[in-house]
Amino acid sequence: MSATPEPLRVALALAAAGVPVLPLRAGKVPFGNCRSCKGNACGGRPNMKAAGPCQCSAPCHAWAAATTYPHVLTSPVWAPMWREAVAVAYHPGGAGLTVVDLDNAAAVAWARETLPATRAVPTTRGEHWLYRGAMPSSNAVRPGVDIKSLSQYARWLGPGTGRMAVLPAAVCTLLEKEETTPAPGKVASSLPGRARWGRSVATGCRHTERYVRTGLERGLALVRGRTESGAGSQAFGVARFLAAQHTACPGPCGLAAIREEIVAAAVSVGVPETYARRAVSNGLETAVERAA
Repeated sequence: MSATPEPLRVALALAAAGVPVLPLRAGKVPFGNCRSCKGNACGGRPNMKAAGPCQCSAPCHAWAAATTYPHVLTSPVWAPMWREAVAVAYHPGGAGLTVVDLDNAAAVAWARETLPATRAVPTTRGEHWLYRGAMPSSNAVRPGVDIKSLSQYARWLGPGTGRMAVLPAAVCTLLEKEETTPAPGKVASSLPGRARWGRSVATGCRHTERYVRTGLERGLALVRGRTESGAGSQAFGVARFLAAQHTACPGPCGLAAIREEIVAAAVSVGVPETYARRAVSNGLETAVERAA
């Protein structure tokens, strides 16, 4: 009988404590969708509002696959992933937590001056600050700061130190400030017309032009539909989802053109261009792998 892989041992211990977990492969990213979930056959990640709505038994869809059930974690379907796993991730929102991801020294200094002290976990470049309480996730709420909770995963880097505090209003206010879309007539910036995605910039894409444009137009519609709030966060999610569709392409796939179209859509409903561009770029970079 083979020994239990170390990532699985860590995952089972976390699951026993009520923390939903999933494996991460090389590059510290989730495993890609299985055949049953490709092409949005299961509804696709944008439709997932909480961990577990997809009925697929494989660890697809990153945070939405996180689980505390040991029989799922040790199932034959998950076994090959654990053998390849290099790390463990968890779903903060599923555990009733919020992680304020401080990506550099400047962000850590800002948090120490601004936010209530709480449990801190060192990361490669900064720290994760953990609070009790869940909230919507959002990237780039300010320079070097992401909020990981209801719709994101966080890499498990150890228990950290310090007493965990209750989620403060100061963290929730970060999301309100960055995600509020200005009222009509108060657009913070505007972009000139951008070149549309097409075969001229995607000579190595394995998808048909109709497939890509259909997905892109649906994503742009989601961003434009956020006329009151959340357009920046929506743009991040759309960028990440669309980029993930090209992970098996030889490339280039014209992701730069896709980025410009999403940024333009976000700016059209009032998102400041600087924030829109940062959110979309983060979404593309957070995808399972860059296509090109």
